[in-house]
Amino acid sequence: MRMMLKARLDTEKSNEAIRNGTLGKLMQASMEQVKPEAAYFTADNGHRACYLVFDMQDSSQMPAIAEPFFLELGAEVTYTPVMNAEDMQKGLAALGR
Repeated sequence: MRMMLKARLDTEKSNEAIRNGTLGKLMQASMEQVKPEAAYFTADNGHRACYLVFDMQDSSQMPAIAEPFFLELGAEVTYTPVMNAEDMQKGLAALGR
């Protein structure tokens, strides 16, 4: 299932990760793990944030994907099922209208 992970990073922990060089490595490892079709980095309510859109094969993957963000960056993490335009069209067609 296509999922969007949002990680809103703790400012102090992410500042430290930038200073010690681990933020880039953690993001790179996360990208290699989930192989996102899209990845965006921005600010959200005054915090650094990243959005990764990827295919989750099984819900049992959730802990392994989120834990580095929790442990290393004190992040708030959410998972949201999402659709692209093709998925939306397929879903609407299934309505039979």
